[in-house]
Amino acid sequence: MAQLSHLDEVWSAIVLLYLKPLKSNLDSEFIKETFHASDLEFCDDILIKVSRSFASVIRQLPATLLVDVLIFYLVLRALDTVEDDMTAFMSNEIKIQHLMNFHTTALADPNWSMDGVGEADEKRLLQEFPKCHSVYAALRPESKDVICDITKRMAEGMAEYVGKDLGQGTTDVAAYNRYCHFVAGLVGEGLSRLFAASGLENASVSDELFLSDQMGLFLQKTNIIRDYLEDYVDGRAFWPQSVWKKYSKSGDLGYFANHDDEEATNQALCCLNDLVTDALHLVPDCLKYLSKLHCSEVFRFCAIPQVMAIATLDKCYHNEDVFTGVVKIRKGLSCKLINNTNDFAGVHTVFHEFAKSITKQAINAKDSGFKDPSYDSTLQICQTVCDLTRDEVQKLKKSRIFDLSLIAIGGVGLCLGQLPVATSAGFAFAGRRIANAPGFGVSKSTLTPSATLMNGGASSSSEKKSN
Repeated sequence: MAQLSHLDEVWSAIVLLYLKPLKSNLDSEFIKETFHASDLEFCDDILIKVSRSFASVIRQLPATLLVDVLIFYLVLRALDTVEDDMTAFMSNEIKIQHLMNFHTTALADPNWSMDGVGEADEKRLLQEFPKCHSVYAALRPESKDVICDITKRMAEGMAEYVGKDLGQGTTDVAAYNRYCHFVAGLVGEGLSRLFAASGLENASVSDELFLSDQMGLFLQKTNIIRDYLEDYVDGRAFWPQSVWKKYSKSGDLGYFANHDDEEATNQALCCLNDLVTDALHLVPDCLKYLSKLHCSEVFRFCAIPQVMAIATLDKCYHNEDVFTGVVKIRKGLSCKLINNTNDFAGVHTVFHEFAKSITKQAINAKDSGFKDPSYDSTLQICQTVCDLTRDEVQKLKKSRIFDLSLIAIGGVGLCLGQLPVATSAGFAFAGRRIANAPGFGVSKSTLTPSATLMNGGASSSSEKKSN
């Protein structure tokens, strides 16, 4: 019932599910001719099982990139399943050996599989991994090199944390950042290199190692903040001790889950706001990375998780529910956010609105008497985000005002019997709607569809983006 109070989100869900869904490119001729059908079907099916939300974002990628990213995700998911299982291996040394050898076993031996590790669909992924290898083997050599390299380096990073006592989180912010780099920052690097190898993005994108890393860190830190209680209960927490120990009166990470203690609740919120603010400092670099992309489908693939992350941080900020369960954004809001990732203006508007929302929450908390050590820092970074996004937001507002004017002119024309006026306004409005649809835009901030890039439009787009 709560969703029905947000009619704009209900409409967004209708648009995304029925009127303008994310189009899957899995049925393209290129994919059918390149990969073994039943093995690819397994990969697609298992992807939906292990990550339903991410599956649709991958499927809308161009055919020449889609399977590369799909397999990249499944390989890393398989590696993560090995790392996550705390009971399957006789010793930490054996687990480390499996992690360190993963790129030379799973990615080199077409018959490699693993049984008794993981649960449910993750377990099945490892059991039937030869099907993934079949598809991996058919990828272009450049893509296989990227996937193998990132898998090797991620496994080395994961091995550092095997056997470490994470019951009380990471030791400090440096260790927190390092963990996020290994499990998410490297993913960002790998994706950038895959984008460049596909020819859909400039070769220079593969060199954006720092910005790629920041993109991954923003997503991972958001998940870690949101999953406080689940991770603490599992005995593998990642909140940095150098941060949370400033607020925990007992010196224990579980102190914040004591919601019957008002002081503990206040301290928990201070710690939460501190970590949210830390994550927000990654936003300027994330926006900078997105500005370097020019393929519309690649842009959406990167932008959708980012807008979900800023919405989740807004939901988590100063929210006691983080310490009693998992905080989630409404499904209708998710649909609305996805619909706003067609261009830079839409994405900038999302970040602008949530930066303003967090600012408002911080001010309201202060006005109610809440003393937050991170208050000034929170307002400062939110103001920075608003400043970075203001120009695109203003352009979008002007565009919407013009659209409303056309609707008004058409309505007045009909009321006064001026059919030519109403018709002209209607055609003008329809033309603008088509121009703003994915793949049809021609404005300065418009992205280029992959079909155009693959038909020789990449060079002109690249020149534009480099100027």
